[in-house]
Amino acid sequence: MTYSPQSTGQSIRSYVRDRAVRMSPLVREAARRVLVERTVLVVALWILLVLYPNPFNLGVSVYRVFVPTIDPEAVDPLLIDLPDDAEGIEREILLRIPYRYDWEVHGMPWYFPTVERVIEKGTGDCKARAIVLASVYERLGIPYRFNSSFVHVWVEYQGKAETVFENPGARFYQQDPETGRRLFQLPDVDWALWFDSTKKGLWDVMPVFRKVLLVGGIALILAARVLLPRNTFAPIDKVTTI
Repeated sequence: MTYSPQSTGQSIRSYVRDRAVRMSPLVREAARRVLVERTVLVVALWILLVLYPNPFNLGVSVYRVFVPTIDPEAVDPLLIDLPDDAEGIEREILLRIPYRYDWEVHGMPWYFPTVERVIEKGTGDCKARAIVLASVYERLGIPYRFNSSFVHVWVEYQGKAETVFENPGARFYQQDPETGRRLFQLPDVDWALWFDSTKKGLWDVMPVFRKVLLVGGIALILAARVLLPRNTFAPIDKVTTI
């Protein structure tokens, strides 16, 4: 008996279709099990993908908190007509790099950019301005220390005035590039003030579409969890026979 290419192709398609029909109950049952028994995991994954469609950006941002991308060569265009003192330089850099939230600049709730990207965008939040300022100080040979708190990043130098967000008690991490010294500590936190700051940067400026996706997706997942009680499952191996 001989088979034509057409009949062989039809047989393959029929076989694949038959297998898909037989497997679909197994796939649906497995999906329901994951949804019901791993609800917290599914919700967490949904939140991550809504906020960071490319999760690599979150990972690299965390890394840059502890290894900031200071780049003295990249800030050469900003050195023109700068004051001579550290305080004056900070004031001028903050004017040249106006503040905007990460949602507005990078389309993410929290992102730690490179110096080149900050200069390209011409704006950024405290992290962006801090790495530019640190790069300028590095280029001019001005001693500084790089500080991070739970909600803020700033550059400290001799004679810098303290503020509610920029003071030794607020930091949890400090890096001194001149000595290589790193400091970790538990910060003294004004939780009400910091919560308000976090809400403004992460939620208030979030695009409406992302808010709808975030809240709507979580609501659907929780609704499915309620409508698919665990005791309705039959063992997977009894769903169908292949």
